[in-house]
Amino acid sequence: KFFSWLTGLFSLVLSLLDSVLPQLRYTVHEELEHGAFVGNIAEDLGLDANKLSTRRFRTVSASKKQYLEVNLENGVLFVNDRIDREQLCEQSPYCSFHLQVVIENPLELYIVEVEILDVNDNSPSFPWGEFNLNISESAIPGSRFSLESAQDLDVGDNSLRSYLLSVNEHFVLDIQTRSDGSKFAELILESPLDREQQKTHQMVLTAVDGGLPERSSTTQINIVVLDANDNAPVFDQNFYKVRLVENVPEGTVVIKLNASDLDEGSNGEIAYTFSGHAPMKVRELFTVDSLTGEIKVKGLVDYEKARMHEIYVQAKDKGPSAVAVHCRVLVSVVDVNDNLPEVILTSVSTPVREDAPPGTVIAVISVMDPDSGENGNVHCEIPHHVPFQLYSPFKNHYTLVTSDFLDRETVSEYNVTITARDMGSPPLFTKKSLLVQVYDINDNVPWFKQPSYTVYLTENNAPGASVFTVTAQDADVDQNSYLSYSILESVIQAMPVSTYMSINSDNGNIYALRSFDHEELRKIQHWHFQVQATDSGVPPVSSNVTINMFILDENDNRPVFLPPYSEPGSVNTENTPYSAEAGYFVAKIRAVDADSGYNALLSYYLTEPKGTNLFRIGNSNGEIRTKRRMSDNDLKSHQLCVLVSDHGEPSLSATVTVDVVVVESMDDVRPSLRQVPIKEDSFSDLNLYLLIAIVSVSVIFLLSLIGLIAAKCYRTDGSFRGYSAPVVTTHPDGSWSYSKSTQQYDVCFSSDTLKSDVVVFPSPFPPADAELISINEGDTFTRTQTLPSTGKVSALIIFWTASFGKNKRVQDDGTVLDCISVLDVALLSARHVGTCYVFCLRGGESRNSCWKFSQRLGS
Repeated sequence: KFFSWLTGLFSLVLSLLDSVLPQLRYTVHEELEHGAFVGNIAEDLGLDANKLSTRRFRTVSASKKQYLEVNLENGVLFVNDRIDREQLCEQSPYCSFHLQVVIENPLELYIVEVEILDVNDNSPSFPWGEFNLNISESAIPGSRFSLESAQDLDVGDNSLRSYLLSVNEHFVLDIQTRSDGSKFAELILESPLDREQQKTHQMVLTAVDGGLPERSSTTQINIVVLDANDNAPVFDQNFYKVRLVENVPEGTVVIKLNASDLDEGSNGEIAYTFSGHAPMKVRELFTVDSLTGEIKVKGLVDYEKARMHEIYVQAKDKGPSAVAVHCRVLVSVVDVNDNLPEVILTSVSTPVREDAPPGTVIAVISVMDPDSGENGNVHCEIPHHVPFQLYSPFKNHYTLVTSDFLDRETVSEYNVTITARDMGSPPLFTKKSLLVQVYDINDNVPWFKQPSYTVYLTENNAPGASVFTVTAQDADVDQNSYLSYSILESVIQAMPVSTYMSINSDNGNIYALRSFDHEELRKIQHWHFQVQATDSGVPPVSSNVTINMFILDENDNRPVFLPPYSEPGSVNTENTPYSAEAGYFVAKIRAVDADSGYNALLSYYLTEPKGTNLFRIGNSNGEIRTKRRMSDNDLKSHQLCVLVSDHGEPSLSATVTVDVVVVESMDDVRPSLRQVPIKEDSFSDLNLYLLIAIVSVSVIFLLSLIGLIAAKCYRTDGSFRGYSAPVVTTHPDGSWSYSKSTQQYDVCFSSDTLKSDVVVFPSPFPPADAELISINEGDTFTRTQTLPSTGKVSALIIFWTASFGKNKRVQDDGTVLDCISVLDVALLSARHVGTCYVFCLRGGESRNSCWKFSQRLGS
């Protein structure tokens, strides 16, 4: 992996080097107007002008001003700001600046050199409008006299080209050139002067440049002819050369000049001054001691501004006809490491996208050091712990690029310190900080603190009330972290979830749009939907969370009595024999509550008339039984008020009245239908026809079923010829037997035969091998004998009557709790019964219970 990374790095460096080889050079005149055409840089570099914007084409300059700019639509390089060559390069003979061209995707770097051409926008100028020159009449022809020099800020052909002297009889000009190329003039005496003939002479000196059109300026020379002076001063040397270290303090002696004069007195005293054509810059940096001839430092001598200074000094005695002599001093400035390296960020691309690939350009950096040699040799570096690297495709130019992928969520910004250090002794360094901000992209999915939430909502809630709040978080920032919430469409009981719940898209508050009823939603008390959190990034990303809703029950339903005690207007009358023992079963009251849990847990209470203590009721099963035997003092009719209440908070209850009539014997009581008052006008002819049709169909169905059973028995036992006349035997405990010659059927009743269920099951004959099931006062069953292990009867017939659902409680799965247990019946069916038939003799709820019992028995 490291080798691959190193290979990629080497390829990147090669590509960087290749990208800077093709360099361009343009020339542009100074003082051009804004928008002036320089060149088509896109065409010259072979680039597609239509892709300049997408490739982030840009030009950067090391100067503070952006003199040139590029039109990204057509690639034309044009003048953006006024260019003043004299301000930019002073009087340097060659003036240019560099543009760095940076192109991305892929990365390319180019260096464009722009040369500034001088225009003749400056005229030569003299320091004074006129100056005086004293010349002795004894001066011989050929004597030279220095004149004030003119200054021209232009360079090249536009600089000072020559001097012109007005017409006169005695003097001519000699044009001299300094080492830096500048020109100065000396006045040469052609014919002797005669003070007696003419004491003064006036001439005009004109300085002319070489521009087109040419520019010029003039000054007047006033010459005063003096009496003869025998001897003139003489310098030890006409030319001196010295070395001076830059930045020396003021007053430092550069050189001490010496001139001698053979005269005596005032004619031999010498005064030293700058020659007239000494440049103004020299006069600002140095001074000449008029008495000692010492040249001292006056200003700051800076190698970076001028590496050499040419000083012209004249010596003149103090006699009446003094004649000046001149010498030239060449001062070479020695460089010292006195300048800190300068770091220039010529182009900064920040913030940088966190998904930017390695090699993305962050900044283009230039370093400068005005010192020379090793003092100006600069090296740049950055810390190693940042995911950036510096590449130097050419000297003093660097690019800061990414070396790895960035992650704004880990580090949102980097403070990169760039250190530029020169190679001087001691080395000087400069540090510059670059803040690189990482631009966020939408690379993080919103997330919830939990994978799902559970909400418990009590029924009968207020519509529009807030029931829960979900909150998601996004590690991104700004627009990428702005979340909106929505409920994903789903169906609940064939209705869209949006008809049940809504959510505030801004804060995640979930609202119930309707009031929920626990009883209506009993089958879906637990339902769920999904909430989606979506950010605002481009493209947006989202995540979902599941909301599990539980509708909690509230005690909002009263208990309701089941038939027959629930029929409105019915007379609830029950009979009990006078001879009933304690615990005698009178009736069973059943009630239900639409609520659930403790809100549906019912308890039964019996309210009897004052002074009686004859009946009791089961608190949990609602069975009314006698507490004791009857006495003569007891009433023959008792009105019992049964109260049933749930265990909710607050508790709800209902009552029903039952009339218990005491009879002498239950044999005297004939079954009769309960009298239910009905409205005469509510029973129409249509109802009569429907009733007749239902009875007819039921009779036909019953006859068909009996025929099928007979056929089954015939196939099982061979024929019915073995059967003899039936014999019915009544037992003292109230049960009876139905028997034939080969089989006996034991029939079980409770002590109140009018309310009992009939269960007929066959047993082998003789009766000694039969199983007897007797019913005690608590309606429980005991087995006294077991069936034989061999032999098998043809059929088991069970009649499910109306009272089975009332007196014998059946669970939802069909399990019988109070009559013959399913275990006993199943044992009979498995070991001794060929076929089992269950007759459901009552419809409605009893039929449903009968059907469940039959299914369980069949299993």
